[in-house]
Amino acid sequence: MSAHDAVTEAAATDKRRWIALAIVMTAAFMDLVDATIVNIAIPSIERDLGASFGAIQWITAGYALAFAAGLITGGRLGDIYGRKRLFLVGTAGFTIASALCGLAANQEMLVGSRLLQGAAAAMMVPQVLSIVHVTFPAHERGKVFGMFGAIIGLGAVSGPLLGALLTQWNIAGLEWRPIFLINLPVGVAALILGRRFITESKAPKALRLDLVGMVLVTGALLMLIYPLTRGRELGWPLWGHLMMAGSLVVFAALVAYEKYKTRKDGSPLVELSLFKVKSFAAGIAVQLTFGVVMGIFFLVWTLYMQIGLGWTPLHAGLTGVPFSIAVSTAAGLSVQKLVPRFGRKVLQAGALTMAAGILLYLFEAGRYGAGIHSWQMIPPLVVMGLGMGLIVAPLTDAVLSEVPREHAGSASGLINTTGQMGNALGLGLVSVVFFGTIDDERLARFPAETGAAFTDAFQNSLGWAAAVLGAIFLIMFALPAKPKQHLEGGDDARDAHDADASAAPAGSEPAAKETALVS
Repeated sequence: MSAHDAVTEAAATDKRRWIALAIVMTAAFMDLVDATIVNIAIPSIERDLGASFGAIQWITAGYALAFAAGLITGGRLGDIYGRKRLFLVGTAGFTIASALCGLAANQEMLVGSRLLQGAAAAMMVPQVLSIVHVTFPAHERGKVFGMFGAIIGLGAVSGPLLGALLTQWNIAGLEWRPIFLINLPVGVAALILGRRFITESKAPKALRLDLVGMVLVTGALLMLIYPLTRGRELGWPLWGHLMMAGSLVVFAALVAYEKYKTRKDGSPLVELSLFKVKSFAAGIAVQLTFGVVMGIFFLVWTLYMQIGLGWTPLHAGLTGVPFSIAVSTAAGLSVQKLVPRFGRKVLQAGALTMAAGILLYLFEAGRYGAGIHSWQMIPPLVVMGLGMGLIVAPLTDAVLSEVPREHAGSASGLINTTGQMGNALGLGLVSVVFFGTIDDERLARFPAETGAAFTDAFQNSLGWAAAVLGAIFLIMFALPAKPKQHLEGGDDARDAHDADASAAPAGSEPAAKETALVS
């Protein structure tokens, strides 16, 4: 038995591992809620701070961008300096940034604080499932990831509703600010308990931090997302198009440098050998495109309901409850019952189901216009939620089932980075697919047309989201028919998994799991 397996087996006999699991799940839940809670409060922030549409996109996309840019580095730092240590550092930073968001005096301070919050989350989140990976043996991880599926659903349910309640109640005249300040007691509790109950772990071999790779990743993402987000406001200047084209050159430079770094010292920021595994490469593409759908839908949905239809935050939040319940229900069923029996077909059914729900929503938005009621939205939202639940919970298992286990933080960071990068791309594309169809000057002259204009923009956005889901369905054919973790149970599955690991080439990345967190 290897030293890593011995540590895992020893941890498995320690009942404190379940307390540690509760702590890291709470941190993941805090990150999930923070993403969804902000969307519902966007119109209130716009009114209170006089925020422009560009600033609104940066309040959401800035967080996703900082999160995506730092995730791989955060995972690697955990491998090098200790996952518990980085988890506590990230949690502390996230808590401080949440306080700064809640105290923001203007839109610039709020955007800056959200960037800091995203960077801190990038230190915290990759450690969550890396800690799970080294704390629980393989035969227990299926149960643990089922719990993560439920956490995703719970975060989806409670985030918008909690955000709506906190905004509507206007506690102490603070309006939207409590949506950030609520993180303070949760973060402090996670810090105190995490120091006591989480076991420290590091990579089995010494690694080095890849600063050049980190700069190239961050630069490429900024060059792609910033012009998308600001382009419409600035009239799509030439420098924006040049920056987006230049981002492809920087990505190519990153690939070349990471190959050099692998040959030089075996410590690249991005382990390119992972992409030789067909299912992993396809899974990265699914994560990216699914993130685009999520980034587009959740922001335009909020703007449509609260600005276009004139609904209160609480009205909008309650309207989303059936969707969230459907996500949670389907997520639990997919991991526990459906994927072990039907494998990849479950994820593909999820993509088609979600696309069907979006198309039904598009039809109803056009049919009822600005006079649509919440109850009329329930059928498409439930269908969409069921489809999303079938995808989000089992996707990570499917993506990583054929990947060797080693360097847990880097692999989980890479997978979640692509999801967050897709999310940031989707939020940036809102300028094109949503705001691009709205005539600001006409609305300024005829404000009564706001409902119709936002409905048209919402329908256009849904059409794009449905098309992307169609592409996701096709990409999923490259995923394994049945993830290995679901072929057999108990110790037999674990032995098979370990055998695969021992046969893998040196320097390969792990089968550490990272859930597709929806921000």
